[in-house]
Parts: sequence; structure tokens; C-alpha cells
Amino acid sequence: FRAGLIAVGLPALLGGALWWMTTMPGRPADPELPPLTQVERELEGRLRGHVEVLAGDIGERNVFRPDRLEQAARHLEKTLESFGYPLRDQRFESQGVEVRNLEAEATGRSRPEEVVVVGAHYDSVVGCPGANDNGSGVAAVVELARRWREREPARTIRFVLFVNEEPPFFQTGDMGSLHYARRSKERGEQVVAMFSLETMGYFTDEEGSQQYPFPFSLFYPSRGNFIAFVGNVPSRRLVRRSVATFRRHASIPSEGAAVPGGITGVGWSDHWAFWEHGYPGVMVTDTAPFRYAEYHTPGDTPDRVRFGHLARVVIGLEAVVADLAGG
Repeated sequence: FRAGLIAVGLPALLGGALWWMTTMPGRPADPELPPLTQVERELEGRLRGHVEVLAGDIGERNVFRPDRLEQAARHLEKTLESFGYPLRDQRFESQGVEVRNLEAEATGRSRPEEVVVVGAHYDSVVGCPGANDNGSGVAAVVELARRWREREPARTIRFVLFVNEEPPFFQTGDMGSLHYARRSKERGEQVVAMFSLETMGYFTDEEGSQQYPFPFSLFYPSRGNFIAFVGNVPSRRLVRRSVATFRRHASIPSEGAAVPGGITGVGWSDHWAFWEHGYPGVMVTDTAPFRYAEYHTPGDTPDRVRFGHLARVVIGLEAVVADLAGG
């Protein structure tokens, strides 16, 4: 009798836990995408321009290519300043090189002490031009900042570009977002949401193109034609709210999950640093190596990024940020 209970109960318990972690509100958009709107077409061109500068004109950018890393930082700094934002940076030394995070802020009008962070890392891994990883995420942050330049949120929004996300610095003391999150905690800042925009530009309708850690292939699509919202279990409420808002406003399919942070791939970006300091965080991603064959290779070039799809994602994210920050 006990063996029977275990044989029936454990699978039921596991299935219930997976359902709780993976079921999201709302319905994904139709995979048959409508034509781009005029706004999305214009956004597509701007996103392409940012990625071509970062991954084409500049190319590999990290502390082992310090001149290029600083060239990328100056380009992004100049771009954000052109929108009217005062820029702040957070400088520290890594491998004998001075590096920096960049921050532009839209100060909240009624709840300025509550902060929504929208961030992406602007460095690339050694030997890689970094178009999708992570020129796509950086371009999305920049364009979200552009679209917020004349708006007044209720909560403060910080658009942050992090250095040193890639190996060998990932999850070490030299990781830029870890420096940033630690400082936020030391200052007692109320970060109510952190979005890590990470490797967001590759989409395909090919059957079998999407892979997952076991057992999530049982729950999610086999085609890599969606954007994913990924958080840990303490961030579940933020994941669900973000997916619900995104699905109401975006024209591209989306999936979401709030799962234990130790599962392979779940913590692979700057949101991990915020989890470490008790803040809720979500990675927005095309799932990177689970879909993208050019991940961390010399083939990660701008021609691999589907900028029209990325524009659709940015429009949906704008609504997510508006929902959380107000305005």
C-alpha cells in the first residue's frame, strides 16, 4: 500500500510542482506573426544600427581587449546622453584594467525610492564579436531608454549597462552586475524588479530547434520562435506579472518559468547577481545555447540577429516596464 502511494504520489507531486513553476497567465501570441507596424519598422532599424556598431565596428570587447571595451562604453555613454539622461558610472579595477558599469536614470515622480532596473551586459566573450550575446540585449536597453526619455514614471527606472558578465568573470567578484547589486544593497535601495536582457535576437520556426534542460521539454514548444522570461522561485510573482503584461501587448510568442535557480541555464546572466542580494530578477532571453548554435563563437555576427523580431520584443517590454514603473 505504501509503495503504491509512493508510486502514485511522487509523480503527482512532481507534476504539480512543474505545473506551478511553468504555467503562466494569458495566451502566447500566434506564431504566424502580423506585419511589423511603422513603429516596429523604425525600431528595427535603430536596433540594427546599435548591434552593427558593437559587433561590427568594434567587435570583441572585454578586459583582454581594453581599448575596444572602452570604445563600446564611450559609444553607449554618448548615445544615452544624447537622449537627455545624465550618465553615472561605477568604476572598478579588473585584471589591472579600469572598467565601468553605465547607468541612466528616469527618476520616479511619486515613489522614487522604488527602483526598476533594466540591464544588459555590453562585454563579449573572448573570440566572439557578441552580436546576439549581448549586442541584442544592449540595443534593447538603449531603445527602451530612448522611448522613456520624455515620460515620467511613478517608480524610478534605471537603464544599466554592465561590464564583465562573460567568463572568466561570471559569478566572481569581478562581475559588473555583482558590484552594482552589492552597492544597491549596501545603500538600502529598494530594487522591486530587475530585468536582465540577454541574448534576445535569434528566432527560428524549424522543428526541433529548441532544447531545454530535462524535464522542461515536456512543457514547452520545440520551435525556437518565442522569447522567454526566466526567474527563480522567489521571483515567481514578477515572472508571472511580466509574462501576463507582455502577452497583452506583444505580437511575438512568449513563455515563462520560475524554477530553482540551480537548474542549468536559469541563472546565466546578470539577474543572478541581484538574486544573490535578495532582489527579484528575471532574464528575458531567446534561451541562448539552448537554441543558438553561434553562442560564444566567432559566428555570433549581426546577420544572425532577426531585428524585426527583436523590435516586437522591445515593444512588449516597454509595456512590462510601464506596468511595473507606472507612467
